[in-house]
Amino acid sequence: MRQFMNDEALSGIVHEALGPGSGIVGVDRLRGGSKKGVYRVRTRRSHAASVIVYSWAEAENFWPDVETVDPAHPFAPASGLAPFLTAQRTLDSLGIRVPGVLLADDSRRRCAADVAVVEDIADGTLETLLKTDPPRAAKAMDELGAMLDVMHQQHSRSYGRVDVLERGDRTPGVSCEQLVLERAVEDLAAAAERDPRIRSAAASLHHRLQELAARVSPRTRHGLIHGELGPDHVLVDTSGHGVLIDIEGLMYFDVEWEHVFLQLRFGDRYPLLSRPGLDPARLDLYMLAMRLSLVAGPLRLLDGDFPHRSVMREIADHNAKEALALLAP
Repeated sequence: MRQFMNDEALSGIVHEALGPGSGIVGVDRLRGGSKKGVYRVRTRRSHAASVIVYSWAEAENFWPDVETVDPAHPFAPASGLAPFLTAQRTLDSLGIRVPGVLLADDSRRRCAADVAVVEDIADGTLETLLKTDPPRAAKAMDELGAMLDVMHQQHSRSYGRVDVLERGDRTPGVSCEQLVLERAVEDLAAAAERDPRIRSAAASLHHRLQELAARVSPRTRHGLIHGELGPDHVLVDTSGHGVLIDIEGLMYFDVEWEHVFLQLRFGDRYPLLSRPGLDPARLDLYMLAMRLSLVAGPLRLLDGDFPHRSVMREIADHNAKEALALLAP
């Protein structure tokens, strides 16, 4: 049985962040997180009606352990207080709206986890607004496009997560496209173990990956990308401004990797975020790689006790069909 943060620990952390006069009137563990716990804590007698508490406890991480993954790898699980703080600071310095940090604590005095208390952007996600308030969502989409322009125009000759590069650690691999290919081959193998449709087409999918990778030309300049930016990872504040969350994976990488994910997650609205100058060969390789990742990842998650199982099965099933469709001439 997983043990999540209790009210006593949350109370102590929030008091430290907001001052001893603040009181807790309610706690909700928010749905959706698979690597960290996210709690909305409603308060009284403080300047904030509510705050968000992040907990990077082992019990909050539903992903199976992968012992062989180099933590400096761009695709290593991006989780923890240090990656979060580096990403938050990096984006804030660029004028990209992210939740303000009220407390960051790695002392583990109050609970057996690194924690952060951040500003609560309680007006909902862009994903919800696209359905319920299209005019307000349109403004947020325009702003998101401007944010992405700023991010993608930040360049580095090195690729890797911003916390890894800031520490001066060496990022493995020889190129972004090679890392994507290697990961896609691993994802193909993992998906084939768990999905009979992928297993039947594994040889064809492997050949197609190699074929697409051979078309990609070398590159020595990389942009700053979120890495997993869907409309559910954009909050909209009371002024209608977009706020990026789940930022721990912020890294310098091929911007085509970001654009493939944006295309998948924003669907018909993606043209509002599309930009000229993207490399078609990278887009083709990265699209197939992303589809395979979105089969293997959810199915790996279902090897454990992740609670929202039907959603993960739907994601895996949809992307398996899309991956196989990419084999068609």
